[in-house]
Amino acid sequence: MQSRIGNVLTLACGLAAGTLLAGSVARAQSTEVAGEYECTQSRVAGKEMPCKAAPLSLKTDGHFELQGREGEYLVNGSWVVLNGTILKSRAKIEAGHKIVFRFYNKKGLCEMIYERRVAELGKTNLG
Repeated sequence: MQSRIGNVLTLACGLAAGTLLAGSVARAQSTEVAGEYECTQSRVAGKEMPCKAAPLSLKTDGHFELQGREGEYLVNGSWVVLNGTILKSRAKIEAGHKIVFRFYNKKGLCEMIYERRVAELGKTNLG
């Protein structure tokens, strides 16, 4: 059941995020947001659920990759704007190396919280 919910949430995120925003994109981005992000938490209509969404990769050259979808991204203030052929979305940059996607589906407000993985002394940690 949890796996099915995770799959539905991932699909809903991709579809809803694809309709959120289209915009212009810069070529190179700050290394402050560049990195590998893992979905650590999701909420659907206020109810917390485990997140099984694919990792998000923001590269220093201004490109992103999410579940095989690729494109370019732009940091615009406290927002990360993704612009790809299939996926167009934006997410809020929050404290603690977090990126939060918020969107609505038929169940209500959904949030997917990604945290950056930091390599430190050969270990990979969140935050």
